[in-house]
Amino acid sequence: MQTVLVTGSAGFIGYHLCKLLLADGFRVIGLDALSDYYDVSLKEARHDQLQNDAFVPVIGKVETPGLMMDLFENHKPDYVVHLAAQAGVRYSIENPRSYLESNIIGTFEILEAARAHPPKHMLLASTSSAFGANTQMPYQETQRADHQMSFYAATKKSTENMSHSYAHLFDLPVTMFRFFTVYGPWGRPDMALFKFTKAILEGNPIDVYNHGDMKRDFTYVEDLVHGIRLLMDAIPQRPENGEVPEGDSLSPVAPHRVVNIGNNDAVQLTDFIEAIEDATGLKVERNLMPMQAGDVPATWADAELLKTLTGYQPKTEVREGVAKFVQWYRDFYRPNEAGNT
Repeated sequence: MQTVLVTGSAGFIGYHLCKLLLADGFRVIGLDALSDYYDVSLKEARHDQLQNDAFVPVIGKVETPGLMMDLFENHKPDYVVHLAAQAGVRYSIENPRSYLESNIIGTFEILEAARAHPPKHMLLASTSSAFGANTQMPYQETQRADHQMSFYAATKKSTENMSHSYAHLFDLPVTMFRFFTVYGPWGRPDMALFKFTKAILEGNPIDVYNHGDMKRDFTYVEDLVHGIRLLMDAIPQRPENGEVPEGDSLSPVAPHRVVNIGNNDAVQLTDFIEAIEDATGLKVERNLMPMQAGDVPATWADAELLKTLTGYQPKTEVREGVAKFVQWYRDFYRPNEAGNT
């Protein structure tokens, strides 16, 4: 039985990945801090769903000195999927230090542990926000990404650079995957789908930024984690003579690659809201707001590299994915609709 260390195992994406890995027969070491950035009981409920003889939960922060070294030394993971991070573009304006500690120092602790106890493959979460001010779409991994628009995005781009240096110096195979707008059951309360669904079912208006003129590459969470699982087996190798195939983001000097995982489509925010209205059977009042600081008007992934490496492309249509989330929300929270949860 091979072992996978998953950081952020009680998080939205981490939970779904752990569930998939356990079903595939892996032993999973799941680390999570159970931070109070949002409802801790939701995180605990996710972990409870993972109870299994092959699942080893560990409560702790990735940035804690020595913790990652101990986990690597004791469990010798074959694969590492690093999802733990302080998330959220807007919160990074209010509390940037938490992003420095969790995202940058936490990633440093993992890289140092991997240097001492090298796994077969490390996969680290980045973000579509790393593309920053780029306007050429769809976003391709080979495009330059130099102008991040939020401190959150800056920390994630920094982890890409940090991991590249370790891959080059210590021959550690690393894949960075850039998420786009992930949604689905067990989602985060600070994300638009959760907030919109809650408001609609309670009969409250919703805030719609940039007056609704925004596009996102909405990626269903089960599609995302399936892509991660397949990428585990697509281990990058340092290219001979620095020659990299066209369209590949593989580094010419390291076993390091950046891969988009997106739905290969840009959906208008207003269409996304209409999908929630259809799934709930309710209409919502919209408060049209200006763009928020740190946000970007559009994201859209070119997912061809993922398809080339794994043969897979995310495929869940937005209306189908939204309907599954709304059903989960109703089952989990049992809301008194048009009243209070």
